[in-house]
Amino acid sequence: MKIKCIAIDDEPLALEQISSYIEKTPFLESVALCQSAYEAMDYLAGNEVDLMFVDINMPDINGIDFVKSLAQKPQVIFTTAYSEYAIEGFQVDAIDYILKPISYNGFLKAANKAKTWFELNERPAETLESTQDSLFVKSEYKLVRILLSEIKYIESANEYIHIHLINDEPVSTLIRLKVIEEQLPKDKFMRVHRSFIVNLDRVKVIDRNRIVFDQKTYIPIGDQYKETFQAFIEKTFLV
Repeated sequence: MKIKCIAIDDEPLALEQISSYIEKTPFLESVALCQSAYEAMDYLAGNEVDLMFVDINMPDINGIDFVKSLAQKPQVIFTTAYSEYAIEGFQVDAIDYILKPISYNGFLKAANKAKTWFELNERPAETLESTQDSLFVKSEYKLVRILLSEIKYIESANEYIHIHLINDEPVSTLIRLKVIEEQLPKDKFMRVHRSFIVNLDRVKVIDRNRIVFDQKTYIPIGDQYKETFQAFIEKTFLV
């Protein structure tokens, strides 16, 4: 499978560099190069695209606002000269972001994340054993029972998910996030990002579109999940 890509950047040299990196990467295929968000919108209106490399700092419409404006979003990797855009980029469910000046190694690392995402979404659905109050998952050749009440949040990481627990080490298992999401009770667990599901009973602090579990753990809330999560906040919190 080749991943169909477009690159969007108002700087011709940067656009040429991304184009050369796409051509150099065997599993990517360049289908368009666009020097503005408007040009990209026109192309997307009539063509199928899997992945976009989008510069954030563009005139008229910046890259993040452009992605937010799309009804049907391809997967996104942002390019930027400013690392402070990273958190905002992940809130629109970007696969990754690449800091300029872009090396091929940095580009390839992000491209491989995209490749893994597409491979996982083409993989046949895995099976998972569950009961009313627990899950049984395979981890390190063992079958492990996890009480739902002990789960803080679940994180997708390449081919694996990591189930983070209240008083124990995370449990890792080779399964897609979507599969485990389908097994969890909807009134107790919510997907808030492309890479995260949270236990709603464990949500205590929300700060600037992030769920705070502790001083080191901030879960971003992706744009496509904000409306559902906001409804939970209005129902649960006194705001």
